[in-house]
Amino acid sequence: MLSLRRLMRRGLLLLGAVLLPAAAQAHPHGWIDLSVRVILDDQGRVEALHQRWRMDPFYSLVLLEELGRAEGDESMEARLDQLGLEIRDTLAPQGYFTELSLDGEALALGEVSEYTVMERGGRVEFIFLLPLDEPRPLGEATLRYRVYDPTYYIEVVHEADERAPREQALVVSGDHDCETRVLAADPDPAQVAEAARLDTDDQAPEGLGRYFAETGEVQCRI
Repeated sequence: MLSLRRLMRRGLLLLGAVLLPAAAQAHPHGWIDLSVRVILDDQGRVEALHQRWRMDPFYSLVLLEELGRAEGDESMEARLDQLGLEIRDTLAPQGYFTELSLDGEALALGEVSEYTVMERGGRVEFIFLLPLDEPRPLGEATLRYRVYDPTYYIEVVHEADERAPREQALVVSGDHDCETRVLAADPDPAQVAEAARLDTDDQAPEGLGRYFAETGEVQCRI
């Protein structure tokens, strides 16, 4: 199996054969459509973030073709299961690309044990439950998260219609009285210029992706 970024790079080589050369010269080189459900328990404590990542159509096509050509007699379902394990293991040392805080205090994350990979509508989806290290009371504090590739090779954006995040892109479980919103990224011009200078094979500075990440916010009256 191949990692996310290696598969993305392979897909980019194919993409360059059909698009103008300039189209492949600036980060990011692919994207993920994100949906998040904040899981609260009966006491109003934050337990986990349930995330769905939908890989972009071209990357999904390359990935499915790659899996279909792999040696062995495994079914596509089994190969997708194996891919899910690899994605989980690759993301674990990087905090699953997720940064979470409560009123500015960083929250420790646990380990992902519930996850799946599937193909739906021609898109590959990675769905997983990211628990907190321990549940935290939410009260009226503001919960914020960012999900991003630190190198900004892959852009992560909330599911959207006509450039506005969908209502279902960020929801809270249960019947709690909560408000949600997704804030657009606001990188300064120097960071935009730095990302634009990166070529296909360049290694971006670690952490660059944070400046281009959307911020999900949740406020509840509990």
